[in-house]
Amino acid sequence: MSGQVAGQGRFLAGSTMRHVAYMTLTGAMGITFVFLVDAANLLWVSQVGDSRLVAAIGFAFAIQFFSVSAGIGLMIASTALISCSIGSGEADRARRQATSAALIAFAFQSVFAAVILWFRHDLVALAGATGETAALAARYLALTIPSLGIMAVALVVNGALRAVGDGARSMYVTLASGCVAMVLDPLLILGLGMGLDGAAAVLVLTRCVMLVMALRFATRTHDLLARPLPADVAATLRPFFAIALPAILSQMSTPVGNYLLTTVMARFGDDAVAGWAVVGRLTVVAFGGIFSLSGAIGGIFGQNFGARRYDRLRSTYRDAILFGLIYTLIAWAVLALASGAVIDAFALSPQGAEVVRSFAFVGAGGFVFAAALFVSNAAFNALGRPGRSTLTNWLRDGVLTLPLGLALAGGFGASGVIYAQAGASLLAGTAAALWGWHFVTGLSRQQLPPLDLAPPRPYAHADRFRRR
Repeated sequence: MSGQVAGQGRFLAGSTMRHVAYMTLTGAMGITFVFLVDAANLLWVSQVGDSRLVAAIGFAFAIQFFSVSAGIGLMIASTALISCSIGSGEADRARRQATSAALIAFAFQSVFAAVILWFRHDLVALAGATGETAALAARYLALTIPSLGIMAVALVVNGALRAVGDGARSMYVTLASGCVAMVLDPLLILGLGMGLDGAAAVLVLTRCVMLVMALRFATRTHDLLARPLPADVAATLRPFFAIALPAILSQMSTPVGNYLLTTVMARFGDDAVAGWAVVGRLTVVAFGGIFSLSGAIGGIFGQNFGARRYDRLRSTYRDAILFGLIYTLIAWAVLALASGAVIDAFALSPQGAEVVRSFAFVGAGGFVFAAALFVSNAAFNALGRPGRSTLTNWLRDGVLTLPLGLALAGGFGASGVIYAQAGASLLAGTAAALWGWHFVTGLSRQQLPPLDLAPPRPYAHADRFRRR
């Protein structure tokens, strides 16, 4: 059965652009649908007629973004390990890594959830929420954060599907959870009058559906998960966290930047934050393909790295940059055309509407450079230099975002926050793209991997343990 996994090294031949497009578009369809459902969730909440509810979700989103980003970092690490093992023909090791990574991710995210729950009121206050809006945001977090462990396992197992190149079933995982939410959101939020609590309940349920679907495909279709053993978990810890910790730090930069900009936006009142919350949903819906790009091409990099196909690493990097550019320009045009309808649908105030227009016509262009940043992240994470991904992300979100946000908000008001986000992506994305290309093209001259991502020796004692 494990040979079934080994036979999935499908990224070692064929057009790299075709692989990039297939994996990214299947990932984009799944992620965009889930984010579209999330935007519909916000729309249903807005129909209640209380702007505090929309603002509360906006504040909670800024905080929950941290936990989701940590889960994505764990998924990136597992995908890198598993795909590298598959590329080098080590199918059994890939199965052990998949199971161990899922267990490690569950434990890690459970601890993270406990910390957020304990400090949720303080975090909401730091984000700028006050009064009833702050209480509602904290309640939403209390209802949704405990399911982080479930989400972490679902993400890791779904990442394993991507590592073997099964983009279609990875997409089905997210589509299934999105369909459940699409049906239950209006029923619970409006039909049963549960409001914010209904939105939270649906989010938890969709995470459970995602887990069930991911496990089903990983076990029945690909035999991707081995029997859990303490020895395998111990052997996976070092190589896993060698990638996971920098990857988590990299992913954390985005919610930090979003959090900092939310505090700046909060100075302009709940109406501006409501517009900012709508922008957050528009961002992930319109640019789902860009967000999925990094995770989608990680497996392509990993398999070819494991097989030492340096020429294909270069073509993958080049094609991913080009794909990101084309995708962003199309999404930007659609946003500009749809901005008026979005503003009407969410019944935004004039101030909230101005925030949305600023994003649709100007801010969205920053994703041309964000796409380049994500491609370099995938290359650095999969090819043994995750610290570089951390550095470039924090340059954008930790160094550039707040100064630009304060400066431009002073001159352009709430719209300045949107312009600051785009400006930070322009500067950091350009630098990261050039650095990543220099690194990838240099690998062919080195002829040696920069880091042994998945050394086989630590697993020897696991074999002895299993034979007993």
